[in-house]
Amino acid sequence: MKELVVKYKLVIKFILTFLLVYVVFSVLYHFYLEFSDGATYYPDYLTHLVAQQTQNLLNGFGYNTQVLPHPNEASMQLIVNGTYLARVIEGCNAVSVIILFVSFVIAFSGKLKTTLFFILSGSVLIYAVNLLRIAILCMALYHYPEHEGVLHGVVFPGIIYGMVFLLWIFWVNRFSNLKNKHG
Repeated sequence: MKELVVKYKLVIKFILTFLLVYVVFSVLYHFYLEFSDGATYYPDYLTHLVAQQTQNLLNGFGYNTQVLPHPNEASMQLIVNGTYLARVIEGCNAVSVIILFVSFVIAFSGKLKTTLFFILSGSVLIYAVNLLRIAILCMALYHYPEHEGVLHGVVFPGIIYGMVFLLWIFWVNRFSNLKNKHG
């Protein structure tokens, strides 16, 4: 058993670090959601902000967009040119994707400054691409509502998770300590 632990030390360290960071950030995010003031920013500040920023993007693209609190659930309704197209729920704010991204980068950490810079810039990039993704998804749903299943279930999740995967590959190949040890 000791041989296996020694042989797979890097893999075990990666898995344990990833899980620890992921659980800690997920618990912190859960507390954020639990104690967020839904009366001021419904359903929570970040989801509300994403809905408002998506509205601004869509308006900038020439669509008449409104964002309203959903009367029956914790979400924001996106209404484009008078048509209720989508709802922005907590899962749309990209925080869980950013937590996944950060956990991986920390598990394959590099130099402290480089790691922190990559986490910050990658998180901002994920957030911005997520906003564009939601706006483009709304435009696609407006023009092609019959393709909602494939657009919402396959294409647009593929965009965000594909980008995160590419960021991970870039990180491991360019900056992580793994590259420095084995590169």
